[in-house]
Amino acid sequence: MQEFDDKKQDDRLSFLRKKEEEDLIKILSDKYGIPYIDLSTVSIEGDALKIISEEKARAAEIAPFQLINKKAFIAVRSPDRNDTKIALEEISSKGYFPTLFITSTASLERVWGRYKEVSFASESKSGLLDVSAEFLNEAFEKIKTIPDITNMVNDVLSKTGGHKISVMLEILLAGSVAVGASDIHIEPEDENVHIRARLDGVLENLLTINYETYKLLSSRIKLLSGLKLNVKASAQDGRFSIKLNEKEIEIRSSVIPGAYGESFVMRVLNPENIAVPFEELGVNKYLFEIIEKELKRPNGIILTTGPTGSGKTTTLYAFLRKIYSPGNKMITIEDPIEYHLEGITQTQTNEEKGYTFLEGLRSALRQDPDVIMVGEIRDTETAKIAINSALTGHLVFSTLHTNTAAGAIPRLIDLGVDAKIISSALNVSLAQRLARKLCSSCKKESPATDDEKRILTAVVERIKEEKKEYALEPIESLLPVTNLFQPVGCEKCNNTGFKGRVGIYEAILTDENIEKAITENPTERELKKASLSQRILDLQEDATIKIIQGITSLSEVSRVVDLEEV
Repeated sequence: MQEFDDKKQDDRLSFLRKKEEEDLIKILSDKYGIPYIDLSTVSIEGDALKIISEEKARAAEIAPFQLINKKAFIAVRSPDRNDTKIALEEISSKGYFPTLFITSTASLERVWGRYKEVSFASESKSGLLDVSAEFLNEAFEKIKTIPDITNMVNDVLSKTGGHKISVMLEILLAGSVAVGASDIHIEPEDENVHIRARLDGVLENLLTINYETYKLLSSRIKLLSGLKLNVKASAQDGRFSIKLNEKEIEIRSSVIPGAYGESFVMRVLNPENIAVPFEELGVNKYLFEIIEKELKRPNGIILTTGPTGSGKTTTLYAFLRKIYSPGNKMITIEDPIEYHLEGITQTQTNEEKGYTFLEGLRSALRQDPDVIMVGEIRDTETAKIAINSALTGHLVFSTLHTNTAAGAIPRLIDLGVDAKIISSALNVSLAQRLARKLCSSCKKESPATDDEKRILTAVVERIKEEKKEYALEPIESLLPVTNLFQPVGCEKCNNTGFKGRVGIYEAILTDENIEKAITENPTERELKKASLSQRILDLQEDATIKIIQGITSLSEVSRVVDLEEV
């Protein structure tokens, strides 16, 4: 007896009906003179959905899918229906200008399905998510630690409702601001999707979600960020802002394709996190006085170096705030503008439109500035113009991607800058790292291990040999190394043992010894040796002092500085 696969048969019939409807709609398109559209290939904008409620859209068989200023692109099933005409009149009465397309029921259903991803929080304009004051206050009252975010999200996901994905995202964003997280990472893996937050430079687990929730969340993030929903095989970058008690915080979204789905990173650019005063950067007293003197010079270039995430931009912002005065014209060229500085002209690069660091620097020089900040020196032309600017009466701040202060000079030479000009233009090069500070509420003093004593004692002895001790507390107070503070963990530090970060610094001034060395195409080691007479602590030495003083721990410093490297 022949058996029939009912499901296969039903699927085949469903496919034929949909195809028949699509063919019919194409015929009606010619009849009404309205263009046909297949919405399965179109990005649906959240702002467009807000011009009419889901209930009214379904009743009238219409679907707004795109909004450009006041021009609304709307798909309809039949323009002759009375309900459709009434709904379109209502949209027109709100000041929108409908542009009609004819489409199938399947396409309409796809758009109507997007309503569940639209937040009930108001979006005053595209890309600006306005979290209500009530929601913010509730979040700040409830969210004090990472587990608080986890519990609130799990509570929302356990409930039914069309808005839970939007609420989930708002909790993640508001919670990140509340605990001071800098990034939210959404990482799909084989069976589940992990969400983590970067707190003081280290990723902390938030929660694990299933793929169904992940798909809705990823669509929501893409809608807000202005990214294409149907593009999944290539990287995309976007942005949106959240408004917390009238304070606008920008969110930078980055999406890359992966083996199990798209990986998302949302960077939270909270102005409060980057507005660190010069005095609180963690620069030791001796180096602080040197930099303060260099900042008072009317010309020259000051470079900060270090890997991505080492706080270079924060340091440059601190320099700008330190020297700002109404009598100076100050211009920055950045990518991105992370913090708005009052009284300073800030511009943001745009590679697509040809506004690069090079073009920005050329344009800035035509504005007769006193101080220029170039976010990063990436190429030969930018390096040469920055150096020449420092020689022609401008004070220039910029960053280079090298690991040490000494490495800035060979890097400039590699970029084609004349060595003799470098010695005339470069005032000081800095290198820095960021290490987490021990939580003052729970750190615990315990006896140092033999290995810890050996490592730290060796560095302190080197400080004595290089005669750098006069820049510190009496050197005798650092030896012998007996007890060290260790992380413990409490509610105030999200049970990590650390709260906040401190800079670890080294610097090289362009003095007579360095000038002589530069002309001989020196290595980093040779430059470091030539700078010993300056008696400025290097990264290892500065880190060691901060460990012995109980500011941070040896295990934490070891993440960013190798204390045993000779």
